[in-house]
Amino acid sequence: MMEIIEFAVLVIIISASGVMSPGPLFAANITYGLRDGFRSGIKIAIGHSIVELPLVILLGIGVFSLEIFPEFRVIISIFGAVTLFGFAIMQIKSIFRKNSGISTKPKHGPIITGILFSALNPFFIIWWLTIGFKLISDAMLIWAFAGILIVFVLHIWMDFVWLGMVAFLASKSVKIISNKNYKIMISGLSLILIYFGITFLTDILY
Repeated sequence: MMEIIEFAVLVIIISASGVMSPGPLFAANITYGLRDGFRSGIKIAIGHSIVELPLVILLGIGVFSLEIFPEFRVIISIFGAVTLFGFAIMQIKSIFRKNSGISTKPKHGPIITGILFSALNPFFIIWWLTIGFKLISDAMLIWAFAGILIVFVLHIWMDFVWLGMVAFLASKSVKIISNKNYKIMISGLSLILIYFGITFLTDILY
C-alpha cells in the first residue's frame, strides 16, 4: 500500500511541474478564459488529453518491447534525470525573466487549440519521452499493463483542474504569471524536480 501511495505522490509532484509551467497552451488558456471562463479550460484539457492518451499508450507498448534489454532501465533513468534537471532550470529562468508573460492569439476553438498546442509542443513530447517514459516503466514494473492507465489517470486530472482554474481566474482578471505566489510555487516545484532527478540517478546505483 505504501508503495502505491509513494508512487502516486511521485507522479503527481513531477506532473505538477509540467502541468503548471508557462507555455503556449497556458497562454492560449488564459486568452480563452478571459472570454469563456472555466469551461474553456476544460475544453482545452480535453484537446490536450486527446493527444496525451495515445502517446502514453504508445510509450507503454515501447516499455514492454524494450524490457528485454538489460540496460534499458539504466538508460531511461539517466535520460529522465537529465531532463528533470533541464526542466527545473528552464522553469526557474522563465518565471524570473523580465517580460515573462507569454502572448498568443489562438485561431481555433479551445479543443482544437488543446490538440495543436500539445502535439506541436516539443517540450511536451520531450517530457513524455524521457520523464514520462521512466514513470510508465516504473508503473508497469508494479502493475504490468494497468500501470499505463494508472500513470495517465494520476497525471491527467491535474491538467483538467489546473487549466480550468487558470481559465476561471483569467475570467476574473486575476494576473497569474506575474503573481508572486505563482513564482514561489514554480520555484519550489523546480527544486523538487532536482531532488527527484537525483533519486532517479541514485536508484540505478542500488
